[in-house]
Order: sequence, then C-alpha cells, then structure tokens
Amino acid sequence: MQYLAAGTPAPNFSLPDQNGNLVSLSDLTGKKVLVYFYPKAMTPGCTVQAQGLRDSQAALAAKNVVVLGISPDPVKRLPKFIEKEQLNFSLLSDEDHSVADAFGVWGPKKFMGKEFDGIHRISFLIDEQGNIAKVFDQFTTKNHHEVVLAALA
Repeated sequence: MQYLAAGTPAPNFSLPDQNGNLVSLSDLTGKKVLVYFYPKAMTPGCTVQAQGLRDSQAALAAKNVVVLGISPDPVKRLPKFIEKEQLNFSLLSDEDHSVADAFGVWGPKKFMGKEFDGIHRISFLIDEQGNIAKVFDQFTTKNHHEVVLAALA
C-alpha cells in the first residue's frame, strides 16, 4: 500500500455526506481541507478521534480548515454517529472505497489475528489550491487533533 505524498495534487472526489448530499473537494477550493480516513463509525478509536476533532473545531475553523471524515460506512450509519457524538463537521460515505483507493489508504490490515482489506487511519491536509500539504500517519486516535493543530501553527 502506497498512499499519496505531500506535494502531490489531491484527487478530486464527490461523496455523499450524512444527509445524502454530494460533497466535492473541488467545491472547497480556497479553503484548507483536512480529509481524515477512519475505519468505522461508532467504534471506540474512531469515536475518540472524532471527539478530538469536534472539540478542536473552533481552532481549525480559525485556520480556514474544513474537516471531512471519510469511511466505508453507508450513509444511513453516519447521522447516528454525528448525533450521538454531537459532531460539528461532515462525514462522507465511501462504500466502494474508491476515494480511499485514490488516496492509497485502502489495503491489507491485521486486527486480532485476522487479515483483511480496509481503510488505514491516515489524514491529509489539502491546501487552498487542492494540493496535499501534509500527510498525518504518525498519531494516536487520542492525539490526532493535537498533531494536526501543531502542523497548522
């Protein structure tokens, strides 16, 4: 598995959000976009990661950053996660993992002794022109938001 590197153009994508509305990366030109890939809504690690981003939303918005969480969850699962955790950013459904493939974050994983293909927990900061400015691949679910904010400082 080889994910995209900083300095390369981000692949444009259009995915349905938690309300079924299409969100396109190209519609966010002029803003920084944090695209964070997570395996599954309402699981412990994904919840902690989302809560950190939720609690950092004001600081991220002050830096002109829009947060988009992407998972292979179906659209119908996303509103429950947003409501339960009071998330203040959009979650996008990538059921066929085409966007995860385009970013290079879909691939072999091991969990509890089993091997399977899935999303790797990697985030990309995309600049105002649509290029990948930073790749976040060294963090924990607890400190993900802190790592992102430190990179923006």
